[in-house]
Amino acid sequence: MGKKSKNVLPIIMMIFLFGMISFVTNLASPMGDVLKNQFGISNFLGAFGVFANFIAYAIMGVPGGIILQRWGYKKTALLAVSVGFAGVGIQTLSGTFDGNAAYIVYLTGAFIAGFSMCLLNTVVNPMLNSIGGGGKTGNQLVQLGGAFNSLCGTAVIMLVGALVGDITKAQISSVYPVMYIALAVFAFAFLVIAIASIPSPVREKTAQIKGNPLSYRHFLLGAIGIFVYVGIEVGTPKVLFTWLTDEKLSLLGTPEAAATTAGFVAGTYWFLMLIGRLIGAAIGGKVSSKTMLATVTSVGLVLVFLAMFSDTANNVNIPVLMKDVNGSLTFGTALVPVNAAYLVLVGLCMSVMWGGIFNLAVEGLGSLTEKASGIFMTLCCGGAILPLLQNGIVDITDSYSGSYWVIIAGLAYLLFYALIGSRIRKTSL
Repeated sequence: MGKKSKNVLPIIMMIFLFGMISFVTNLASPMGDVLKNQFGISNFLGAFGVFANFIAYAIMGVPGGIILQRWGYKKTALLAVSVGFAGVGIQTLSGTFDGNAAYIVYLTGAFIAGFSMCLLNTVVNPMLNSIGGGGKTGNQLVQLGGAFNSLCGTAVIMLVGALVGDITKAQISSVYPVMYIALAVFAFAFLVIAIASIPSPVREKTAQIKGNPLSYRHFLLGAIGIFVYVGIEVGTPKVLFTWLTDEKLSLLGTPEAAATTAGFVAGTYWFLMLIGRLIGAAIGGKVSSKTMLATVTSVGLVLVFLAMFSDTANNVNIPVLMKDVNGSLTFGTALVPVNAAYLVLVGLCMSVMWGGIFNLAVEGLGSLTEKASGIFMTLCCGGAILPLLQNGIVDITDSYSGSYWVIIAGLAYLLFYALIGSRIRKTSL
């Protein structure tokens, strides 16, 4: 009982930090459309906020793993939230600048915030997986953290959608309330972590393994899987939001109505990730990560194919959170193209992928897990590259549906990893 009670606070803190990651990261996605309209730039350049946030992972991933090994979990977490406060602070200040200077300052803030998100991810994933002892229980705890992650991700998307109103008139300053919330949460997190006792995981002597995690084939392919997964997770709702708010298509009526509804539709994608992760946490102790990953990637492939080849003239009502006539948030339905409904359902499939891939990839790595986590974070830059590729395809082909071939290719790889690539086998590379 003593050991379990000692683990309760670290688990709560890691789950709390999981939510921080999503709140700040997901802010970059709708902000891309704010930047696009405020500065009159292309979809490609509008996605640079997301790019700046995630490309920081490519730079900070490996150093983050080294910092974690040397400083421990508590000091690394404190460093992460401090950097996050600075990053969001700079993003907030960008609203006080004029012209292109505001755009550059915002991207700088997003880049710095990306360092923070990378460090936080480097801490929370191995910590939760280790406390659970790896295997099914480790996956279960990561899924539980992911559920809170989705809750915060849902909240920020919907908040931005509610605040922006007419997307064609949106400014960085329109989103100040969300940024103030992020700053307050970072400050609160710093105080709590500073007071709390967060020990580093204690590993058995038999788990002290020397070498490089990349010498393990199942880890190498899993790291590539994380690159693909994060790109899919970010790109699917990001392009969907832009698709629904495109003035030329007028899929959701007036620009103001489109921005608000699209924000809630995209938020529903993250809400379904919350539901899926709660389910994953509930069954994670009974169902293997391999089975989970294979199942959801297969269903995801079907849904994206349907979204790509369905007629946008076919509309369906989907349940969403929305504003009533008095401006209050309430549950209701939104009439959207059936393509959007299929893509929103992809969120349910994406929900358990992160935990499943991480759990399969670090299986058997023992003392190499912290170093492996740093490498994992480096590969999260897929969240910068794949959405940028998608938006580039949209600009070149003028086809939103065509850009989802990127998602199809990514899901196909993840299915391969679940069925074949995750088999534990050490190789000399």
